[in-house]
Amino acid sequence: MLLRLRISLPDRPGSLGQVTRVLGVAGADIIQLVVLERGEGRAVDDLTVFWPDAAPRGTLTEALESVDGVTVEGVWGTREAPGTYPELEILKYITTAGDRALATLIDSVPVLFSADWASAATETMPRTVVHSSWRAPDEVPFPPITPPRPEAHTLPSGLHVIVAPLPPLALAFMLARVEGPPFHRIEVHRLTRILEIFLTLPAVERSVARTFRGSPAR
Repeated sequence: MLLRLRISLPDRPGSLGQVTRVLGVAGADIIQLVVLERGEGRAVDDLTVFWPDAAPRGTLTEALESVDGVTVEGVWGTREAPGTYPELEILKYITTAGDRALATLIDSVPVLFSADWASAATETMPRTVVHSSWRAPDEVPFPPITPPRPEAHTLPSGLHVIVAPLPPLALAFMLARVEGPPFHRIEVHRLTRILEIFLTLPAVERSVARTFRGSPAR
């Protein structure tokens, strides 16, 4: 299975080498590494690894935390194939999706962010859910007020979310991660750019208008 690891480590020569060594000894095959941030002597990295299905994830955490100065922020499953450009593929599908442009975005975004589900609803109360991906709960926990720009939060339930406005469509968008760490600011920025591009596509407003004329989709 593919796992995503988020770690904080000292930003000094040799630290990453120690991490890769202990992961190799533990049995993890490192497929991709992304540096999320660096500063004040530390770095935050996301690693994608292949991990045997039957092996406990706790082994990875123990191995990483044996390295001096390393903190494990999260270990969770991912469906994003490393080394590809999934944003480009999804935007290509959206441009030809017709009335399902918004649904295609909502169904696809969780894979891009190693998240669990996404949903869109009317921006004002009482909200009407327009579409949710298949893992979304029956009652999507949208906040009472939609923020003016995409924001990441951790709800009292422990659910990590990004809530974003879709102003031209009068909708609110939510992306949720059940396990793993809170969404990083780099992830918020990445989602912001994807939504900006999505909202410039000429077919988007027409497809949403047709959705509202029909039944709310789940």
